[in-house]
Amino acid sequence: MTDAEPSTTVVVVTWRGAAHITACLDALAAQSRPHRTLVVDNASDDGTAALLAAHPSKPAVLRLRRNTGYAGAMAAALDKVDTPLMAWLNDDAAPAPKWLATCEDTLGKAPLAAAVSARLTLADGTVQSTGVRLTADGHGADLPGSADEVFGFCGGAAVLNVEALRSVGGVPASYFCYYEDTDTAWRLRLAGWDVVSADADVVHRHGASTRPGSVRFHLWNERNRLLTLLRCAPGQVAARQLVKFAVLTLVLPLRGKAAAPNFRLGLRCRVLAAVAIRLPRTLVERRAIGRRAALGRGAVWEAWAGL
Repeated sequence: MTDAEPSTTVVVVTWRGAAHITACLDALAAQSRPHRTLVVDNASDDGTAALLAAHPSKPAVLRLRRNTGYAGAMAAALDKVDTPLMAWLNDDAAPAPKWLATCEDTLGKAPLAAAVSARLTLADGTVQSTGVRLTADGHGADLPGSADEVFGFCGGAAVLNVEALRSVGGVPASYFCYYEDTDTAWRLRLAGWDVVSADADVVHRHGASTRPGSVRFHLWNERNRLLTLLRCAPGQVAARQLVKFAVLTLVLPLRGKAAAPNFRLGLRCRVLAAVAIRLPRTLVERRAIGRRAALGRGAVWEAWAGL
């Protein structure tokens, strides 16, 4: 590569993003570090395509024939990326001018790191995430405070080493939405890579494309958490959390009407059915992840769970 060639392809996934995609592209056009921009359009039908075609930055566009979610779109984009680094960026995020330069430089100073997570803030200045921690029951949770090292990256704004990403199996396209970042970070750690955070600011209109707290949100979130545990966690941990989820589901009728969608019987039964259908394939994927691993599942879990 020459100095003039960019190191990073910034991938922006959009679905019906007409209300905010222009602000995202404007912020990318103002970056201090050269890069390529690839927008994956998940079959938007709200005029997004016209806005992309008219934008002065002329981003490359991969228009999919159906909505494959964030995970499916990122997986499709990975096949097109020919730069050493790949940035994941939500279409409702607007990075500061030095965001990419800071992320690239942070990775350059950490040779064992395969991913760097930016600092996402809400419009009111509240810090949403500087990375992801792993809870004691296997949830991937946003870290609102700064940390020298994080378990995982937040997929809303991160930069990854493409070779490392491909070597651990890429992006779990079937997840559709949520936990694709935690699952990917977990597999990177199992393979011996580090994940770091950077003082690289991104303003995020959280939930502009999806509705956090909705039934679909909880369906994808709960399903993908269990699948991630089955793929990446120690066997006893995965089995315990799956049984815990099933038992709680069975006793819900005895506890009366639940207010939160993730504690509604119908939704949780759908989650269990979805996991059961995917179980054979997931166990095959678990074995493949194990073959690629440089570290034991137990070692990674003990080092990060609950911290």
